[in-house]
Amino acid sequence: MKAVFLLLVCVTVCAVLGVCEGGNLRRNFYEKSCPLAEEIVQNVTWKHTSTNPILPAKFLRMHFHDCFVRGCEGSILLNSIANSKAEKDAIPNLSLTGFDVINDIKAQLETKCPGVVSCADILALATRDSVSFQFQNKKPIWEVLTGRRDGRVSLETEALANLPSPFSNFTTLQRNFVSQGLNIHDLVVLSGGHTIGLGHCNLFSNRLYNFTGKGDQDPSLDPTYAAFLKTKCKNLADTSTVEMDPKSSRNFDADYFVALNQKKGLFQSDAALLTNKGASKIVNELVTSTSFFKEFGQSMKKMGAIGVLTGKLGEIRKKCSVIN
Repeated sequence: MKAVFLLLVCVTVCAVLGVCEGGNLRRNFYEKSCPLAEEIVQNVTWKHTSTNPILPAKFLRMHFHDCFVRGCEGSILLNSIANSKAEKDAIPNLSLTGFDVINDIKAQLETKCPGVVSCADILALATRDSVSFQFQNKKPIWEVLTGRRDGRVSLETEALANLPSPFSNFTTLQRNFVSQGLNIHDLVVLSGGHTIGLGHCNLFSNRLYNFTGKGDQDPSLDPTYAAFLKTKCKNLADTSTVEMDPKSSRNFDADYFVALNQKKGLFQSDAALLTNKGASKIVNELVTSTSFFKEFGQSMKKMGAIGVLTGKLGEIRKKCSVIN
């Protein structure tokens, strides 16, 4: 009877939240099986981040893209095999980098604790640690629960079907996030990840040169900012890169939301957040770093629990790029 009651409670919580936050994940999962696991991940991540300042943005995107396809189970890390293209070879993922860092971390963990730490956990931890590196005390800005196991399937078609597009309107974005158990609040907060990193011109240049198919400019884009972007992106086919957060692309802060309110959101999906009354209100609540950091941590923890494999599900890969 007690077990039935607990099951009902869990089902109820999942129904309300969309996902069971954490599920079977927990703090210090590797405390006994690999006591130095999180320290090793952190040290290797910081070593690479110190010489590669765009790594935090790359890891944020990689973790996000992993979780939105089959859940946070490391399928984004798998290589394509004969007659089957993997997620990493889908068009939205072709600009992802940092796989070599994940492989470096995994190799060092395998030396200390063979077959213990999952690639999915490595990605979740490395993402948090790389973003936290910029701060003077390097205090983690969100908690990562561990205990994920690795998936065995990775399909290009699923990435194409499930990843939100930078061209999406608000309705489409909301549908994408709800399908993952996330809400409007999570959508706005996690979009704040665009405060670091670069965007390719061809993913937003339609807003500059051909917004409605008539050679026009997106009227929701600040004209001065649009003129600046045109100096960086010469035409619709240009694949050059620009900062996603003007003048602040290497600082993880709340400037993204300030810029958004100034009509300087780079992608159509950024500008879309201001087209919904509820989302726009949340944008205004996140213009200070204190508020943003707190909410971002909560939404990252929630996202990091999407579709996780735990217990005896999946496997612990020996190499992150191939199944055992």
